[in-house]
Amino acid sequence: MRTPSSSAAPAQDAAPPAYGLSSEARNLHWLLTNLVEEVPGLLSVAVVSSDGLLLLSSDPGRNAERPVANPKGPKGSSADLATIVSGLGSLTIGAAKLMDGGGVKQTVVAMEEGSLFVMSISDGSLLGVHATPDCDMSVVAYHMALFVGRAGHVLTPELRSELRKSMESAR
Repeated sequence: MRTPSSSAAPAQDAAPPAYGLSSEARNLHWLLTNLVEEVPGLLSVAVVSSDGLLLLSSDPGRNAERPVANPKGPKGSSADLATIVSGLGSLTIGAAKLMDGGGVKQTVVAMEEGSLFVMSISDGSLLGVHATPDCDMSVVAYHMALFVGRAGHVLTPELRSELRKSMESAR
């Protein structure tokens, strides 16, 4: 797996929305692109803030070098995925509180035509992944955990604000 400091050109160089962003924001773009490229079966990926706003996505024209086509995904692609992830995140957090279950680490919804994974990042931010029905769930969960581990410590309020502005200007 490449790292942001490797000699190969990182994905942020190929994604116009990443230009003009801080190195932390470019690294998050790179991490998302790497997740999409490394894990077979991913249809759509979204990073969502605690208030439900889309921060990063794998949509074409957004920030991924090689976006994944999604003929069966949410109708508005990552915008709808962000809404679903935010709602499911809120629901599971509420359920965990009612059950005195502690913090929610991961939620998996296995459907006939795909799978939805939601994992907590930090400060209420969430990583959501929509995958094919034949994906290897353990591989998806493992790579999501790697992303969360790498992204969690840099996803500060300032960086979330920068990413929101970047997503708004990309529209």
